[in-house]
Amino acid sequence: MKPFAAAAAILMLGAVSASAQSVGEKTGINTALGIAPKTEDFVKQAAMSDMFEIRSSELAQQKAATDDARKFAAQMAADHGKTSSELKTLAPDKSILPTALDASHQAKLDKLKSLQGDTFTMEYNSIQLSAHKDAVDLFERYAKGGENQQIKDWAGRTLPTLKHHLEMAQALNKK
Repeated sequence: MKPFAAAAAILMLGAVSASAQSVGEKTGINTALGIAPKTEDFVKQAAMSDMFEIRSSELAQQKAATDDARKFAAQMAADHGKTSSELKTLAPDKSILPTALDASHQAKLDKLKSLQGDTFTMEYNSIQLSAHKDAVDLFERYAKGGENQQIKDWAGRTLPTLKHHLEMAQALNKK
């Protein structure tokens, strides 16, 4: 049994470095326990979230079936463009910033690209609700217990905007 445990540990370590995200964040354990992510994980997740918000919202400005969704999308693209720029200046190691969407976010964007009209709008609204719930959780955890004070302060200052975005996404999903 010991050789199996050692092999599993080696595979797990390989998976952590390959995914470039800690096991606690990747598995959701940190979220469940309310533990702050490591700075590298936080920066990567926040940057990936911004990149997805910008791209999906630019698409929604063109394809959404309602004025409310298009207006929301315009604000998301602008606000997340701002936070993305701020994060780029704060990142302690610029090489950790993603340059492309990961597979999960790209799949969501590809799905949105394939949809039209009300179906597009309903999916976009649903994705926004989920994404902002995740973002609020991530930023709350880092603002409370992050290890980099400058980024921790930024997360705390950004949190009210994300909470407002979540409220807006909840309102869109009720219409």
